[in-house]
Amino acid sequence: MHRPPIKHCKNCGTAVVYRVPDDGDTKARAVCPACQTIHYENPLNVVGTIPMWGDKVLLCKRNIEPRYGKWTLPAGFMELNETVAEGAARETVEEAGAQFEMGDFYALVNVTRVGQVHLFYRATLLSDQFEPGFETIEARLFSEDEIPWEEMAFRTVSATLKRFFADRRAGRYLTHVFDVA
Repeated sequence: MHRPPIKHCKNCGTAVVYRVPDDGDTKARAVCPACQTIHYENPLNVVGTIPMWGDKVLLCKRNIEPRYGKWTLPAGFMELNETVAEGAARETVEEAGAQFEMGDFYALVNVTRVGQVHLFYRATLLSDQFEPGFETIEARLFSEDEIPWEEMAFRTVSATLKRFFADRRAGRYLTHVFDVA
């Protein structure tokens, strides 16, 4: 699931060529032969929350691909001109229509095979009423033993939730950094 390569210069529209730039770089980059602009392809940030209501966690059933009909935490791609926390909050409102208080940063998950970094915050729900947006079929609270593990949309979410529940059982929340293949 790699993004398509850059084909044209964002500055002048000329077809780019992939080569190692003359500036001491060591990787092949999309370089414009006309204006010499170097275009870098960088990972995308996915930001979201782990919203809690008592002993339950809020999950959203996806109304979009990929993984239509599968469950996930409220999360999505970070936008320009927002912080990680602002993006996580925006996604929680857009996907779940949840009222919440943002908590501490919880997890950073590297997903190098698709060029993504997933970042999650803990959040405390202020209400158990939700108004899901168009990307969500249903927003619902689950206790740990009710989580539909076999119907989870993404390994990053399953791995994050498993760490979250283990931390909760241990009575302390750590900050986690890990990789998902």
